Amino acid sequence: MPAPRSSARAQVPSQAENRLIADWLARAHPLPGRARREWSDAYVAMIPLGRRFDAVRVPAQRIHAAVASEEPATVAAALRDWLGGPVIRDLRSPAGAYYFLVTPGAEWEGPEERLSTGTFLGVPRVGHIAYLMTWVVPPEHPGNLCDTAVLRTLLATADPLRTVGRP
Repeated sequence: MPAPRSSARAQVPSQAENRLIADWLARAHPLPGRARREWSDAYVAMIPLGRRFDAVRVPAQRIHAAVASEEPATVAAALRDWLGGPVIRDLRSPAGAYYFLVTPGAEWEGPEERLSTGTFLGVPRVGHIAYLMTWVVPPEHPGNLCDTAVLRTLLATADPLRTVGRP
């Protein structure tokens, strides 16, 4: 099993870097200006998947089992260390799913649903707080995506840890 990435924390992107990241994300939309307006109005833009990135939707329970915590800062640190790629959380319910942004067409062999062409994802504005969808791990730079092989490895730990934790 591959070890997690170095535990060194990623640096917080500057405003200029956030603009580059936001531009890269907005260009996933056929009308980038629309995405920018949605971020300005609601801090969340509906971005079509399959162009610049896909997403793997993972139930919160599975992520919390894999990282052995439900505490947001602990979950964020673990996902950052393991994956080094962007992760969004749906906050509309306590059991809100996590969305791992991955390369379009990257191999995925897991029970979790891969979302691609024909699906829109609520993508929070980079560098701002959004209350419906939020960055757990924001992108570090344009093109920064999660590695599906590493995500599979992380999720493989969820079931054994859940079994060990039972009385």
